[in-house]
Amino acid sequence: MTALLAEAVSDGRLTPEEHAERLDAAASARTLGDLAGLTTDLAGPEAQPLRLDGTRPLVALFGGQRREGRWVVPDRLAVTAVFGEALLDFRSALLQSSRVTIYATVIGGRLKLLIPEGVRVEVTGTGLASRERGTAPRERSTGARRLPNDPGTSAAAPGPGTTEPVIEVRGLIVGGRVQAIAPPRPKFLGIFPRRGR
Repeated sequence: MTALLAEAVSDGRLTPEEHAERLDAAASARTLGDLAGLTTDLAGPEAQPLRLDGTRPLVALFGGQRREGRWVVPDRLAVTAVFGEALLDFRSALLQSSRVTIYATVIGGRLKLLIPEGVRVEVTGTGLASRERGTAPRERSTGARRLPNDPGTSAAAPGPGTTEPVIEVRGLIVGGRVQAIAPPRPKFLGIFPRRGR
């Protein structure tokens, strides 16, 4: 953000006074929305340091749609994939809360989640002729299925006192699949996966 402001003052889009005002506003910002508003007039949507997508749904009909890069994830998000692929990349995203709920409708398509280490994925809802890649058995109490994430992220329950972020996928999955992919675990001597700490 400060780099974009510095670039704007150096090429004349901002006066030195405007630059100083925006830096002060950035230092005193209390929300991500306050920060994002400081650069909206300086660059196009793809060049913004933060993109607030709000609750705009992601719809992939007979094709692919993706949300990736540095974006702010709302606590609720609607995703539809009908004979297409919807990709949500959380690796550089900023979660607004520790629990994100994705309301998914997947019919003959795929919902693909790229998630960073330390984020847990749970799948709830109705599935007919569907698959969840890397799925653990259903938990009897809640009916939730937990994705341990490919390739090899630990699915063990978090230790006491930890607040592991959770992405819950709720919805209807008919003839499609939900796939969660996490970064590969580091290997000891390049051969054996390291155990979680």
